[in-house]
Amino acid sequence: MTAPAQNLSSAIKNRSEVEKSLDRGFILLTKVFALAIAGTLLWIAAQVAIGAWPAIQEFGAAFLVKSTWNPVNDEYGVLPHIYGTLVSSLIGLLIAVPIGVGTAVLLSENFLPSKARLVLVFLVELLAAIPSVVYGVWGIFVLIPILNNLGKWLNGSFGWLPIFSTSPTGPGMLPAGVILGIMTLPIITAISRDALISVPSSLRQASVGLGATRWETILQVLIPAAFSGIVSAVMLALGRAMGETMAVTMLIGNSNNINISLFAPANTISSLLANQFAEASGLQVGALMYAALVLFFLTLVVNVLAELVVLRVKRI
Repeated sequence: MTAPAQNLSSAIKNRSEVEKSLDRGFILLTKVFALAIAGTLLWIAAQVAIGAWPAIQEFGAAFLVKSTWNPVNDEYGVLPHIYGTLVSSLIGLLIAVPIGVGTAVLLSENFLPSKARLVLVFLVELLAAIPSVVYGVWGIFVLIPILNNLGKWLNGSFGWLPIFSTSPTGPGMLPAGVILGIMTLPIITAISRDALISVPSSLRQASVGLGATRWETILQVLIPAAFSGIVSAVMLALGRAMGETMAVTMLIGNSNNINISLFAPANTISSLLANQFAEASGLQVGALMYAALVLFFLTLVVNVLAELVVLRVKRI
């Protein structure tokens, strides 16, 4: 072997060793970051659990099924707040999912000119950049008056239904749910659009080649193919809705009661923490930390269920 060839072989060998070292270092670094994220999560959970321990010892599991929240007598129960958290988030999803997925289809399937799509994508992303307190102020001065007029008509015409059984008086479950739907709309739209765009174009072409119409292709081929991504978007939005604080606090009414009517005031765990933590003392601090631990657990359950659904869909 000539000298130039030997030098070239040596350079390739040396470069290969360097690249391998860089690869090993990168893998190690990513493992460290992943462990750091997991460790941070466990540390937060441990700190919240330690803070909640006095209330856990005092109330046990009964804390989850009691409806009384009386700091004067140290009587605490978080059932109305769990109810408010889940119902307001569900209302938000019922509004955001069809609109978000529909908008994602509109943006991913070239129904609009490219310039119009760019403007719409920008506007959807802009919704995510608006501070939650601005949503709350808008909800107070714009959304609540609109929903009050609608609610009075629904109560007068369909008051025999439990969900419309009370007349709207201002803040309540429905305004909070609607504002959550608006706030989670960008998450569902953006992730669902990415999932639809990532579907191979060969599936579209094959469906059209077999004689399917455009909407048949969308509903029977593209959406099922992107279903795991859409489910992930919905679950991520649900986690965001369950943890939203400021806008919901301003619109839900902050009433520690369970009322099935959509127009009645309610409360959520996040709103409870925002309203009371600054002035809490003694056992009340433990009760609030216990409530925070419950919210932490609910969010964890939502994410675990999302992963299970996605894995099940991928296997199918």
